[in-house]
Amino acid sequence: MSSLAAITVDPKTGFFSWLVNGFNIWPFLILVLGIALLLTLILKFKINTFVTLILVSIIVAFALGMNPAGIAAAIQNGIGGTLGELVVVFGFGSMIGRLVSDSGGSYRIAKTLIAKFGRKRLQWAVAFASFIIGISLLFEVGLVVLIPIVFTIALEADVPLLYLGIPMATALSAAQGFLPPQPSPTAVSNLLGANMGMVLIYGIIVAIPAMIIAGPVFTRIAQKYVPKANKIA
Repeated sequence: MSSLAAITVDPKTGFFSWLVNGFNIWPFLILVLGIALLLTLILKFKINTFVTLILVSIIVAFALGMNPAGIAAAIQNGIGGTLGELVVVFGFGSMIGRLVSDSGGSYRIAKTLIAKFGRKRLQWAVAFASFIIGISLLFEVGLVVLIPIVFTIALEADVPLLYLGIPMATALSAAQGFLPPQPSPTAVSNLLGANMGMVLIYGIIVAIPAMIIAGPVFTRIAQKYVPKANKIA
């Protein structure tokens, strides 16, 4: 008992130090509740995504105590800035994808992958090809460029679109999230002063297993529990 009595806990340096050091947690809680409300309205009540985003943004803004006159301007700037960046990306990406499709490039790529890897290993071929492409292209650009190719491969191989679409998306996401020279990992590396080469090596070590598990492996498991997905084309 004497040893326990000798133990002292300083709340100013302990795990809950943020409670006594003036840290305001309410904005964070409001943000979390806003995200939960957003997901509930979209997933459970099936409300239009765009309308839900606007509605939840207004609710969160009022909860945070923003000036009502500035809420509309804040939402407009946020949406306008995002759309301004994506319009160029999706515009040029769509043109490149259409050129590849109309020139027969997507058909040629599809036939080559099917011939080289076969129907059973198409997921792996699409995943690793998307991963390589994702290293040099932004996620949005890679997605728009690869979608026509994946559509063509799915039609030629007579497989569900999700069977190839999920591995493609997970591969692009893994490359986008873990590997320099993508913006996010590069920014974090510079912020922490990390060696870019080591970040790339460790990123590959983490990204490839993540891509495999979330892509081909998950899709095969999901097919057993959602057999109707095999009919999606």
